[in-house]
Amino acid sequence: MSDLGAPAHSPYRVGYAPGAYDLFHIGHLNILRHARSQCDYLVAGVVSDEMAELAKGRRPMIPLVERLEIVRSVKYVDAAFVETVPDKVETWKQVRFDVIFKGDDWRGTPKGDKLEKDFAAVGVDVVYFPYTVHTSSTQLRRALDALSEPLSAERC
Repeated sequence: MSDLGAPAHSPYRVGYAPGAYDLFHIGHLNILRHARSQCDYLVAGVVSDEMAELAKGRRPMIPLVERLEIVRSVKYVDAAFVETVPDKVETWKQVRFDVIFKGDDWRGTPKGDKLEKDFAAVGVDVVYFPYTVHTSSTQLRRALDALSEPLSAERC
């Protein structure tokens, strides 16, 4: 808070938090909450079904229109944007954010290094937040897949 009781200005004006947001869970909520605390206006990028399939090798379990509505309804999100191209700089040209937020599982990886290099060229910061290790959509999907497998003779 400033001396006049008004809230302090956030470090960034427009933030961007991309993700598939499939099987929405506490890790997604944490990223959006932390991201919103760092910017005045938060845009959540929801990757299209096709983009998610390209990146992860599988289509999301929850269709895009539903994922978009879920993310759009989170109180920390000011706007939701459907991400349809793999190049994040192309997305930046459409959204014009000052900072992009990613889970720290990207930090120090080839894809994270490329993201940092690409965005440094256009003056956008990359901020990493702690990845929620104990909960992920991949783990939830594995659990659901295991539940839907037919019982083997050994398990009966």
